[in-house]
Amino acid sequence: MAKKKKETVVDPNKSLETWLWDAACAIHGPVDAPKYKDYILPLVFVKRLCDVFDDEVNKMADEFGSRKRVLQLFDKDHSLVRFYLPFRPEDIEKQPTWDCIKLLNATDKKSLGQQVTDILHEIAKANPKLSGIVNRIDFNQTTHGVREIEDERIQDLINRLGSKRLGLLDVEPDIIGRSYEYLIRKFAEGGGSSAGEFFSPTEVGLIMARILDPAPGMECYDPNVGSAGLVIKLQLILKEKMKLEGKTDYESLKIYGQEWLPTTWAMANMNMVIHEMEGTIEIGNTMINPKFHSTDGKGLRQFDRITANPMWNQDVFNSDVYEKDEYARFGDRIPPKNTADWGWAQHILASLKQPNGRAAVILDTGAASRGSGGDSRSAEKVIRKWFIDNDFIEGVIYLPENLFYNTTAPGIVLFFNTSKPEHLKNKLILLNASRCFTKGNPKNFVDEVNQLLVANAYLHFYTTENPESDTLSLGEGMGSAAIIEKATIEKNDYNISPTKYITSGLQEVLLPVPELVTRLRTLEKEAKAIDAEVNEVLTKLGF
Repeated sequence: MAKKKKETVVDPNKSLETWLWDAACAIHGPVDAPKYKDYILPLVFVKRLCDVFDDEVNKMADEFGSRKRVLQLFDKDHSLVRFYLPFRPEDIEKQPTWDCIKLLNATDKKSLGQQVTDILHEIAKANPKLSGIVNRIDFNQTTHGVREIEDERIQDLINRLGSKRLGLLDVEPDIIGRSYEYLIRKFAEGGGSSAGEFFSPTEVGLIMARILDPAPGMECYDPNVGSAGLVIKLQLILKEKMKLEGKTDYESLKIYGQEWLPTTWAMANMNMVIHEMEGTIEIGNTMINPKFHSTDGKGLRQFDRITANPMWNQDVFNSDVYEKDEYARFGDRIPPKNTADWGWAQHILASLKQPNGRAAVILDTGAASRGSGGDSRSAEKVIRKWFIDNDFIEGVIYLPENLFYNTTAPGIVLFFNTSKPEHLKNKLILLNASRCFTKGNPKNFVDEVNQLLVANAYLHFYTTENPESDTLSLGEGMGSAAIIEKATIEKNDYNISPTKYITSGLQEVLLPVPELVTRLRTLEKEAKAIDAEVNEVLTKLGF
């Protein structure tokens, strides 16, 4: 006998973040935190599809007189709608499409989990480009004969997700990206890790996008695309720029990326679909088997802009990966076994258009200095020297610490350019942004003011042919940006860490020894007085 449907009390006015966390809590317990997003995000995506589908039906219903007539048109020609949904609620005129999922009931013959899975497969069948994306998760999955998520919890999850409308005018297009990023943050806060993901903070992606300054129609690429957050931020910044210029008719960016985790690949595609962006996300290991090739098949396809945040200091690639490479990415510049940072840098450079290609890649701070000063990892210095000698490095930003969820290390953003402006030839823009953050719990973040401060300081030197000074303060105690000559870099053994040349802006105050002794004695007297007062109170209380 089918179980009676459980009703969940929900608040439609909750913020996106609270709404998402409520949904996550609906399945808390039977599923480990890292798996929450695998079940939640496909349903968030379907909720968005349902609500946008209703928006399009309702808009045309004003012209054709009823939803029924519009749906009959869609049934005959699926191309009339962004994504065709083949299921209908009982009352077509009054009920939203999401009710087809919300009102599902487990039966003796078919569990609720199986019914949800079947609906996801129906959507994929009606929309081939969603195949393998929307229907990747089995809500009826078992482990050793036990359901991973019971029907009751699935129903609770559906009810909670149904409490918020995700139509065209209800939420921003970045709903999947924001959801993914928020859930990753929450998992990290709760479990002390990032669930195996190397999360790129949103604010760092926006700084990178502002500095790369994409133009309409450009082809943009991320070899470690994740959920496509970094590369999609290029489109968001382009949209912002076009709005400021009063332009509404412009060509969107074309987005390309590669991701090796199947579930993350699916999220990237969901993110692309919701943003209505053109492009392709491939699946596979980029370093070993890059999927984007030149037209002759002998080299790599090249792009106008590249963003990336590869896992830092990967030690999974042996020398054969570099020495037997079919795409001429490395030559004799073989990274050390214990870190692939400069291996990724070379892949990115090989994927940049010549001329006028620009890239921004997030790496461990050590990538800027390892091998200098007699460090044992001299192979990295050899590769870094080659980049500098060929004038491919445009600049380096030293980030604040404790931004990333799987490390407290600060990280750097390394910028490449295959056609540097004349005034930057044989020079680097170095920027120490280590103090440009707001203290957070558990992680720091870069607010919008500091994002603009860092991006504008960098762009000041990138766009100004004859700056009044080679240094630019970010504000008292906030650090600086500077133009550093190649000759200075050479004298410092090809160390390009901004901290080598620029202080954080914080000044140490060193007290004279006599004054320091006086202060310590005063503190000791104050401590003794407090101890005496405490003892007196305890004595009166009978302790």
